Amino acid sequence: MTQKNYDRIRAVLYARKWAFSRNPAYFSFNQIGGDCTNFVSQCLYAGSGVMNFTPVFGWFYRSANDRTASWTGVEYLYNFLISNLEDGPVAVETEFSQIRHGDVIQLGRETGDFYHSCLVVGFRRGIPLVASHSLDAYNKPLTNYRFERIRYLHITGVNVPQSN
Repeated sequence: MTQKNYDRIRAVLYARKWAFSRNPAYFSFNQIGGDCTNFVSQCLYAGSGVMNFTPVFGWFYRSANDRTASWTGVEYLYNFLISNLEDGPVAVETEFSQIRHGDVIQLGRETGDFYHSCLVVGFRRGIPLVASHSLDAYNKPLTNYRFERIRYLHITGVNVPQSN
């Protein structure tokens, strides 16, 4: 498997463009569970340019009815990113000090249930600023959210198909 760099700038620019509206190429899941992970997946795709079309355990979106759970589900996205050995973005769960623009933050309950994904788009006085959907936001300080648990996913690169 060949790996290329993740384009953090493209991911953040995508987030800025679509934070307060919806890209018509993607279904909005706001009314059926929330759109946060769908939005983060779109940002990750903007920065990676590679989907993983493996049925069930891959990471792709063709339509609202032809997609993987990892494209729209918080836990499924986490599992895909940290265990991906095939095409698409790859991440490691890391400490706060290691996150950068274009990385993913997920918020959870004390029970360990993670329920929200957002994309890091900047920092102000050391505090991450994030973009998200469901409750649309851009440059929102992470400190404005209430949560019991948090995890930081640092995108380390993008696995790309090898040319024949």
